[in-house]
Amino acid sequence: MTTDWIWPALALLLIVEGIGPLLFPNRWQAYLRKLSAEPVQNLRQLGMVLVFVGICWLWWLLAP
Repeated sequence: MTTDWIWPALALLLIVEGIGPLLFPNRWQAYLRKLSAEPVQNLRQLGMVLVFVGICWLWWLLAP
């Protein structure tokens, strides 16, 4: 299995992650303040869901 896809995937991740702060810096800042006020357990659960969805999506995309 080749890993040639990792650099384009990371580039796309940076582009998508950068759109919010670029276009809506005030809303993004307010969102980060609100997010930092959340309990740690909620953030951990959110992270777990995001990782699970990402793994499932990647598996679906790379399945033969």
